[in-house]
Amino acid sequence: MIESIRSSNLSRHDFQIIADWVEPNSRVIDLGCGNGSLLKHLQDSKNVSGYGVELSPEMIDQCIDNDINVIQTNLDQGLGHFDSNSFDTVILSLTLQAMRQPRRLLEEMMRVGKEGIVTFPNFAHWRNRWQIAFGGRMPVSKQLPFKWYNTPNIHLCTLKDFHALCEQLGFKIESSIAVKADGAQSLGLKTMPNLFGEIALCRFSKR
Repeated sequence: MIESIRSSNLSRHDFQIIADWVEPNSRVIDLGCGNGSLLKHLQDSKNVSGYGVELSPEMIDQCIDNDINVIQTNLDQGLGHFDSNSFDTVILSLTLQAMRQPRRLLEEMMRVGKEGIVTFPNFAHWRNRWQIAFGGRMPVSKQLPFKWYNTPNIHLCTLKDFHALCEQLGFKIESSIAVKADGAQSLGLKTMPNLFGEIALCRFSKR
């Protein structure tokens, strides 16, 4: 059973980009919503309506405190609680890599929503490559803080991997960006996002 591993702090730079991608007055579902801080921000700033989905009882209590409509469920069991085309945007932030069946979940996202937004740690970041190539060990970083034997992250991927999967599934990439965790910008990040981006963000839709 996977509980949310999402940060509860809205200062995360990927949260800010997600908020920019969401249309005002739209219907949103936030999968693995943590304490509901992102959905709360979207409700206050964009007047969105919708639901959070979370497994952790502790996080659900915090969602309720934040006046978030939240449903407790295991995302690996799909989104059968929701009808097709129920939402404008389906968000999955820093949770995809912890799913047992990520492909199936992406398909479910496009069943219940018109557009999906996914963020995940970019395994192709140069520090991860360095630790494997020269240290000979699985990477440990702020984005991937766990050891290989206790990590909830079971399907790590790169920005290019995710684009390839979207192509296989027939999804259209609407926007794609990679960021550093601290929000810093650099020429390398703009020209080679798969090498210098620590967190990848993709917005996609049905073709």
